[in-house]
Amino acid sequence: MTLSKALLPSVSILSKAFLVLGGTALIAAASQVQVPMIPVPMTLQTLAVLLVGLTLGARMGAATLIAYLAEGAAGLPVFAGGANGAAMFGPTAGFLFGFVGMAWIAGLAVDRGIRGFVPTTLVALLASAALYLPGLAWPAITMGVPMDTLLSGWALPFLVGDVVKAVLAALVVTGGWAMLAGRKA
Repeated sequence: MTLSKALLPSVSILSKAFLVLGGTALIAAASQVQVPMIPVPMTLQTLAVLLVGLTLGARMGAATLIAYLAEGAAGLPVFAGGANGAAMFGPTAGFLFGFVGMAWIAGLAVDRGIRGFVPTTLVALLASAALYLPGLAWPAITMGVPMDTLLSGWALPFLVGDVVKAVLAALVVTGGWAMLAGRKA
């Protein structure tokens, strides 16, 4: 069971739509909090994606990220720095599309019953690591960026931040479960 299902046991189509829209709003807001880095800014986007996957589950998490990409493709300034659909063809496109898989991986673990701080942190780290596959493959294939450049400039500077964000996501989600358990007691 996911945290969202525990909080909203009977979820209508309208409730699901609000959860998806709330998730896209969270991700869009988090993408505007950034530390400028070249070629890819460090944002809180991945933290928000983890939170969406860990609270909504695999299907709703992935659906939320697909909706988020659709919002950007439609011209809304939801991506880092207020970017829109043009970013889906730039150097960060692999990361943007990889967010769907990131949310799905995090959500799948939750759907299968993963709970607790350490397991949730490990799942968040795995989902974060998986994001690098499409994130690095895109500029390698479309722009011809060499692997050593990708690793040194596009991956390594972000690893500490990814660990911090995974821990924060696990704290928020396990805290949510603890609050829910306290409410029921």
